[in-house]
Amino acid sequence: MSTVNYPTKTVVQGTGRMSDNHADRGVSLEEDINDSNLYYRERNRALIYKKPTPVQVVRVDYPRRGKAKIVEAYYRTPSTTDYNGLYKGRYIDFEAKQTQNRTRFPKYLVQEHQIRHLEKVHEQGGIGFFIVRFTSLHETYLVDAMELIAAHAEGEAKSIPYAWFRTHGTLLKEGYCPRIDYLRAVDEKYLSQDSSK
Repeated sequence: MSTVNYPTKTVVQGTGRMSDNHADRGVSLEEDINDSNLYYRERNRALIYKKPTPVQVVRVDYPRRGKAKIVEAYYRTPSTTDYNGLYKGRYIDFEAKQTQNRTRFPKYLVQEHQIRHLEKVHEQGGIGFFIVRFTSLHETYLVDAMELIAAHAEGEAKSIPYAWFRTHGTLLKEGYCPRIDYLRAVDEKYLSQDSSK
């Protein structure tokens, strides 16, 4: 059995599950986005992928020639966001977050390196946003990166009210194919402006 050490947590040996379920917070949202991206790629609508998480291998066993087995590795702190790709000739880059909280989005879920990266995407003319799911409410929103970053920096509060997302975000339609039709929101929020110029 192998052990994978996260920056602050350890996977329980042989189970593949985190010992702290706080770290499983984004799994279902990511699965929905991954399924949606596959749907978009198969229909040639967009080319968007989840970025791989950088891993540093520490120890490898060689039980027999040509059969290497990683027995210990550490996840490095990611330097950017979850997803990036191309849609209608535009570069898009976004981060997926979810919370169980029904009334607030904790600011600590947005990391400083993600803010810096999305600011650079904006400076270069790319489309940057967050997809935020309130799991208890069964609602998922697309929010412009610069708007969420501004709300994140505002005031001393440790969270952003749910009502802010209803005002500033676009509620995403969820269904079977795609699971989350976030490209419709990208069209409305970003690309409809391009066609009106």
